[in-house]
Parts: sequence; structure tokens; C-alpha cells
Amino acid sequence: MSLIICPECGTEVSDAAVACPTCGKPLRTIPVVKEVVPVRREESDFPKWVFIPIAILAGLALLLFFIFFARNNDDSNVNLKVNASRPATTRDVARTDSVVESAPGSVSTVPGTSTAVNPPVNPPVNPPMTSTVPGTSTDVAPPTKGSVTVDAKIQNRTGNGTAPVRNARFYLLDKDVEAILTEARIEPIEGQSMMSSLGLAASFPNRFGDFQRRAMNAIKSHVKASATTNGSGKADFSSVEPNMYYLFAVTNTPQGFALWSSPVTIAPGANVLNLEPQPLTDVSSFSE
Repeated sequence: MSLIICPECGTEVSDAAVACPTCGKPLRTIPVVKEVVPVRREESDFPKWVFIPIAILAGLALLLFFIFFARNNDDSNVNLKVNASRPATTRDVARTDSVVESAPGSVSTVPGTSTAVNPPVNPPVNPPMTSTVPGTSTDVAPPTKGSVTVDAKIQNRTGNGTAPVRNARFYLLDKDVEAILTEARIEPIEGQSMMSSLGLAASFPNRFGDFQRRAMNAIKSHVKASATTNGSGKADFSSVEPNMYYLFAVTNTPQGFALWSSPVTIAPGANVLNLEPQPLTDVSSFSE
């Protein structure tokens, strides 16, 4: 055994001594041994095997839910197939009133009809179908051109009555007849006005034929429409462009001539011109 010197008092001490015998200073540290005491866990009183039947019951419930859901889907598909293949047995048809306009100012109304079929004895899977046919409206476009009816009469020599003008040619001109003849540099019959010259030429074509030919040639290029009176003194023009015109005509009888020259306005649609009875101009002084 070896000796060691105490660091406190300097006494030689055996190296196996725990403390210096002189001063009592500890010379080595006694190792401390820790005792590990195992901790025992307290086990639960609830047995683990109980979870096994719970899991089995949950699985069975889940399986039954899926089976029930799949069966409902199959029933829905069958109903859809039946509905798709079932022919329609009922239909209610409702028509709205149709308004047909034949011309401005007149409207014809066709009342609507409704047809209803009694439902079948068995309740339908789907509600009855209703089809609605929309009403139709026909609009007649307003006329763009005009028609003209001229009613012409002449007064008797006595002035007590009138007579229809038969086989007289009426013209619609784009300019006044007197202005047309003046622009064409046609001179009237000596001692007569331009209008009287037209009447005399119609009454005596052999004497004033040259004037009549030149006058009618000048008038011809300004004619927009023409018509001849019938036995009742009426002349009908058709498809006349709406505008302002000059109505011109001259007729002759053994007693004299009558002449018309006046502005008229033609509108789209029907136009009726009731002319005032024209007096006859006596031509007895020009008789041969």
C-alpha cells in the first residue's frame, strides 16, 4: 500500500484512506450508486378485445349502407327508363289569339281554342306535358303606289242636267299643259288662247290637224299615266307613283268641246277624283 500526502495538513496517509486521520479532509469521493426503481403502469380496466366486435359491427353497417344506396340507384334508373319509353297520352294545347291585319283600318281577330284531355286513371309518373303554340300576326304592308278613278261629266247645253263623258282620254302629266306647249314654242290658233286652240283642234281635226299633231307630240313626253273613260264616264289608273300631277283631257260633241286641266295630288292607295261637270264650249261659229 502506498502513501499519499494530505493536501490539507501534509500528513502522509495511506492511499486507501477515505479521509485524513489528522485533519479529517476527505481524500476520495465515494461513488453514489443510483437505484432505478421501475415504474409500473396501471393497465386500464377496459379490455382490448371489445374493439374487435365493434369494428365488425361498423363494417357490417357500412356494407348495408352501400347495398341500400345501390338498390335506390337501380330503382331510379328503372323509373327513368319507364318514363322515357312511355308514350305521351295527354297534351293540352293552348293557342293565343291571332290578329290578321288585311289592310290599314281593318283588323280581324280569331279567338283562341284550348283542348284538354282527361287524365288517365293511373297517376302518371311525370306531370302532364303542356305545349304552347304561339299566335301568329300577319301584317300587310301599306301600298306604295296609288290607283286613281276619275268620274267625269259634262253639263247639258241648257245647264239643267249632266251626262257622262264617254271614250275620252285622260292624262296625268308632270307639268301644266299650257306650260308644255309654251316651252315647245307651239303657237296657238290665230285669235285663240292655247286652251281654246286645243278644244278647237279636237272639234275640227281637218282644219286644225297640224296644231293638234304638234301639240300632242309635245304633250306625249310628259305623260305619266293615261286611261279612257267607259260608258259611265269613269276612267281607272293603276300603279301610279304617289306625286303631284296635272290632269288633262279634252272631249268634243256636236254641240261643242269640254276641257279639263287642273293639278291633282295622288296618294298611296285608292284615289277617287270626282270632277265637277264641265260646261260645253260652243263652236257653232267655227262650223263650215
